[in-house]
Amino acid sequence: MDVSSVAQLITVLILFVAVLVLTYYVTKWIAKYQQVSTSCSNMEIVETMRLSASKYMQIVRVSDKYLVIGVCKDTITLLAELSSDDYTPPAIQKSEVPEFSKELAKVMEKFKKK
Repeated sequence: MDVSSVAQLITVLILFVAVLVLTYYVTKWIAKYQQVSTSCSNMEIVETMRLSASKYMQIVRVSDKYLVIGVCKDTITLLAELSSDDYTPPAIQKSEVPEFSKELAKVMEKFKKK
């Protein structure tokens, strides 16, 4: 290998790393921009339940009211209207969130048995 091929290899590696870094920061910037542009203080999707492949039921908070809507492929239908007193958000308990290491150990045990 002569000096020019080594220099060419180093140049390609530097360009590759530069493209990766640029991609990372542009992706972070776009994510932040979209989050700011879509954030709204008066509207929020609180819960979503999938009914079928293209049908969902959602609870949406609009100001101080909660709306239960049905979302299909082409339509959105108001199903019910709740006041803030009628709706209680689900409490997420710490015990409900599984620890990754324990779940990974369970999966690994299943593969070891086979």
